[in-house]
Amino acid sequence: MALITDAEVSERLATLPEWETDAGAAIVRERTFADFKAAMAFVNAVAELAEAADHHPDILLHSWNKVRLTLSTHSEGGLTEADFQLAGETDLLA
Repeated sequence: MALITDAEVSERLATLPEWETDAGAAIVRERTFADFKAAMAFVNAVAELAEAADHHPDILLHSWNKVRLTLSTHSEGGLTEADFQLAGETDLLA
């Protein structure tokens, strides 16, 4: 899968307002949940999506109820369409 341009990153981020770029190499979103159990349920749901897509984000569960997702296509060294596809799918989870 090919890397997308900075202009394409900006276009895609316009449709995913809760996500931000991390120096153009990744996109990041942090979510806060009611409790640890809800945060873990979200992590598990993201894991299911990631496995189905064969595209795996970095997932950080911290402060007992916060989850940070970082998406980048490691094999390509930056952002691809797969990152934005998975980001959109995770946005539909909660």
